[in-house]
Amino acid sequence: MTLDPQARAIVDMLTVIFPDLGGTVTDAVRAREILALAPDLPVLVPLPSVVDRTIPGPDGAPEIPIRIYRPTADQDAVTPVVVFFHGGGFSICDIAVYDNFCRDIARSTDATVVSVEFRLAPETPYPGGLEDAYAATAWVAEHAADLRVDPARLAVAGDSGGGNFAAVVSLMARDRAALGYQSPKIVVQLLVYPSVDLVDDGADYPSREENATGFFLTAKHMAWFHEQYVQGADVSDPYLSPIKAPDHSGLPHAVIVTAEHDPLRDEGDAYAGKLAAAGVAVDHFPVEGMFHGFLNMPHPTAAKTRAAVFAAVRAALGSDASGAT
Repeated sequence: MTLDPQARAIVDMLTVIFPDLGGTVTDAVRAREILALAPDLPVLVPLPSVVDRTIPGPDGAPEIPIRIYRPTADQDAVTPVVVFFHGGGFSICDIAVYDNFCRDIARSTDATVVSVEFRLAPETPYPGGLEDAYAATAWVAEHAADLRVDPARLAVAGDSGGGNFAAVVSLMARDRAALGYQSPKIVVQLLVYPSVDLVDDGADYPSREENATGFFLTAKHMAWFHEQYVQGADVSDPYLSPIKAPDHSGLPHAVIVTAEHDPLRDEGDAYAGKLAAAGVAVDHFPVEGMFHGFLNMPHPTAAKTRAAVFAAVRAALGSDASGAT
């Protein structure tokens, strides 16, 4: 399939306004400044409560800003909880960009959403932002009573680089629990066109070449994002490339979205297959005719996919901590 006219118009608009990463703009701070020039997004999904606060950072790191979205006005109601990590290639964007998307998750899943403002690369390369993501997830689990959420119905979620964090935080929680450390019990991981393999191996992922240009996220963007975040680390480390983990068993129920015209399509599809082969429950949504970033865009396919994906998350969060319904 090819992009329909409405999707093509969105891609062309994004291409014009998005910083030319790795080309004329090579500085992350300048890229963020350009994105900040975009007009404030209107609130499209009203909720009873949206609160900003900070929580402790990991191991003496700066405090982490979070935004908490409650789907109900009932102060005593205990809800599931979704800890969300925004996209932006580990180095740009913020929780404000994803405000309506998080509101929609909360409304559609009846879960409290905690959106995390993790530290960005290149100022904070791997594993700084990732450790913020894990620390925020652990904090939510530890403070479940105060937040009026159920720690046995805890999900992590993210798109693109944030999808990498959601996948890796799931691995970290499993691994640390196996070592005897207290760790959050994650029962669902929502991975939206996730970056799960930072190894540059186009032979394994033809979509990286097929969709290298012309569909908003480009191969040049990906190389620039990885350079900012990795900074000499071993990209085969499973906490950088979760698809490289030697064992994927015991991981949370996965809800995975991939898009046909996305450089990351094939690795997301492959990760869904890896998890399923390891006995993990997987709801996989491969969406034809769409591009990286489509899910929070004004397009009928995006709206239809959001409804299906959030319904899958809601159903999975109805399970208890053992995965039994």
